[in-house]
Amino acid sequence: MDGQENEQHANRDEDAPATGHAPRRAPWRRAGDRTGRRALRVSGVALAVLVVALIGVVIGVLAGGRVSTDIGPFQADLTVAPALGGGTTVDIPPLGALLLDSHDGPTHLTVELGALDQSRTEALLDDPASINRASQSAVDDVRKGVLRLGLRTLASAVLVTLLLALLVFRDTRRAAWAGGLALVITAGSLGAAAATIRPESIEEPRYEGLLVNAPAIVGDARRIANDYTRYAEQLQRIVGNVSQLYTTVSALPVYEPAPGTTRVLHVSDMHLNPTGWQLIRTVVEQFGIDVVIDTGDITDWGSEPEASYVGSIGLLKKPYVYIRGNHDSGRTAAAVARQPNAIVLNNTTTTVAGLTIAGIGDPRFTPDKNTSPAGSGLTQQTADQLIGVGDQLAATVRSSPRPVDIALVHDPASAGPLSGTCPLVLAGHTHARQVSKLPELPGQQPTQLMVQGSTGGAGLRGLEGEKPTPLSMSVLYFDQDKLLQAYDDITVGGTGQAQVNLERHVVEVPKAGAPVPVTPTPTR
Repeated sequence: MDGQENEQHANRDEDAPATGHAPRRAPWRRAGDRTGRRALRVSGVALAVLVVALIGVVIGVLAGGRVSTDIGPFQADLTVAPALGGGTTVDIPPLGALLLDSHDGPTHLTVELGALDQSRTEALLDDPASINRASQSAVDDVRKGVLRLGLRTLASAVLVTLLLALLVFRDTRRAAWAGGLALVITAGSLGAAAATIRPESIEEPRYEGLLVNAPAIVGDARRIANDYTRYAEQLQRIVGNVSQLYTTVSALPVYEPAPGTTRVLHVSDMHLNPTGWQLIRTVVEQFGIDVVIDTGDITDWGSEPEASYVGSIGLLKKPYVYIRGNHDSGRTAAAVARQPNAIVLNNTTTTVAGLTIAGIGDPRFTPDKNTSPAGSGLTQQTADQLIGVGDQLAATVRSSPRPVDIALVHDPASAGPLSGTCPLVLAGHTHARQVSKLPELPGQQPTQLMVQGSTGGAGLRGLEGEKPTPLSMSVLYFDQDKLLQAYDDITVGGTGQAQVNLERHVVEVPKAGAPVPVTPTPTR
């Protein structure tokens, strides 16, 4: 033990300075420790700056990565969000969404289509040629919207990161570094998305929600687009032909409306076709229409975005009497009722331009394709529903304090119980024009049933057959006693066609118990 202690003392004596103070480390060791601590501190600060920058970018993108823009006649919201797989979602609430594999990179774009812009929609209706221009400008609208979205997202990410860094570090230099990192991260992410963009992805969308049925509903989208473009090009000539035909037919000696004649335009089954409104407006002006009657299916799915389509009713500046069809929802009826010149009937009556009109909506709401006239079977339950609403309306007509001149149902299957209650029943639904006489009841007045074709050419459904469904409407002439004296059937060739037919029919006064004869006078 004594030897070991002496050796330890000797070693300490060798290391100890001559002054007798405690031993100190060499200068090179102290410098190494300071360098290590400084490197550790710098690494910690750099990591903290990076974390703050990432958090700031995420918060900034989520908070500011949104812009509103116009895409064609639509008001749309564009949103960008952090994501691993990239891609684009086109939301069409409440119908569903289209999913596009549009790009790679850590950003996901969402385009949510909102309401139709009223002024831009009216411009499309006033100038049919603008439909082509709108389709071409839609690409530019999207490009400009995405550019604005990128700049706004970049600015929001950098600003939020700077503010967050100042709160965390309370140091302008570190905040500047965090802001610079945010700029690099955000710009790099957006740049990666732009560099990998795939425009052809729009041709191969995936569907969600009700839009899963979209390919079956609209058929070949390219064929429809091509036909619709041709139709838009022909529309101006179509409108001119209607005016010219009316001028010719009005001079015929077959029938001349008396000064006290009331003119009613019967339309039905618009199915969201915007060109139908232009034709309606032209006929209202050229024929001096007093009242427009719509027997339903003004929309296709009865959804909230579709409700903006009915805004064109107010442009007609004539009373617009409407009943709900099986493609129209309660929201659709409410949207129509909000128009200043519209009257919605649901087992009720109204008097317009001296005519007393009763109407009831379709008891069904079945907007899917299987309920279109070509594809829906009439089950016993459905038949009972339809006859039931006919019975309800017949009771309303009989209890009306004023004699009813016209009764309105959507499906002609509801018309049977109305026989003998009024002289005329108007209907739609079948997309095929038909005039007939309801079975006459003993001691009751004869009742004529007039089923209108589709004023909207059955919408996109009109493109599914070999020949497009024509646009149909009728002008009804009532004398001072509010009895139907004559009617003009106007037919415009379906999508991609420009032929226009106008047939005038004079209703002869029937003898007691005899069927109502109709004398057609075609003019082409």
